[in-house]
Amino acid sequence: MERKLIDGTVPRFLLVGIINTLVGCGTMFLLYNWAHCSYWVSSAANYLLGGIVSFFLNKYFTFRKKEWSWQQVVRFALNVTVCWLLAYGLAKPLVMHLLEGRSQWLQENAAMLVGMCLYTALNYLGQRFFAFRK
Repeated sequence: MERKLIDGTVPRFLLVGIINTLVGCGTMFLLYNWAHCSYWVSSAANYLLGGIVSFFLNKYFTFRKKEWSWQQVVRFALNVTVCWLLAYGLAKPLVMHLLEGRSQWLQENAAMLVGMCLYTALNYLGQRFFAFRK
C-alpha cells in the first residue's frame, strides 16, 4: 500500500510543533539574547530541550506509537541531530550572505528563524519515515 506524504499526522505534528516552539525557541532566544550564549549553544539547547518534549508528544500523540524501544529513541535522537546540523548549518551561511553588512545580532537571529523553518520540514520527514516508521 502506497503511503501519502501528507496525511492525518501533519496537523498533529504542527500542533506539537507549536508547543515545542514555545518551549524550545523560548529557550534559544533567551539564551542568545539575554544570556549571550553563542548561536550554536543557543540553537543546540533549543533542540535538546525541544527534542525531549517532541519525542514524547510525537511518539504518543502524532504518530500514536505505544511500543517502547531503545532503537526508536536512537533513531529519534539521530534524526534530530542530523536535521539540526543540516538546517542550522545551511541557514547561517545563507542568511549571513543575504544580510551581509548588517549587525551580527540581526544576522544570527534571522539565521535561527530560517534554521527553525528548515528544521521543521526536515524533522517531520525524518520522524515520519525514519524515527517512527511503521
